Amino acid sequence: MSETVTKKLMLYFPKCECEKPIIYHLVKDHNLIVNIFRAKVTPEEEGYLVLDVVGTEEDIEKAMSFVRTFNVTVSHTGKGVIRDERRCTHCGLCLTHCPSGALRIENPATREVIYSEADCIECLACIRVCPFAACASAF
Repeated sequence: MSETVTKKLMLYFPKCECEKPIIYHLVKDHNLIVNIFRAKVTPEEEGYLVLDVVGTEEDIEKAMSFVRTFNVTVSHTGKGVIRDERRCTHCGLCLTHCPSGALRIENPATREVIYSEADCIECLACIRVCPFAACASAF
């Protein structure tokens, strides 16, 4: 039996593909578990999904080959939130709004706010509350 893995992906949909049940087929036909973190898929517009897929390497690769048949771009970068360190003043306003702890203070003496991309669930709460626009969406 093959080992299961989790991969964070971004899928970019051209507007002509937004109304197709692509995610349904990832689950039903390719045996994947899908966890959608963020989505904007609207008829007659371009769209995107930020998601984790869980399955075997082979099933994930076959599924992504299927997805690409719809002219959907698959990105493995997993980076949907970008932080500009030069703009951050370490005010800490974002800390209470970050549900995953991706933004946190590790050293109470310095009070420096650090960002862990690996812990980020891309809820965009930091973008909405940062008065200095230190966090931005990559979309």
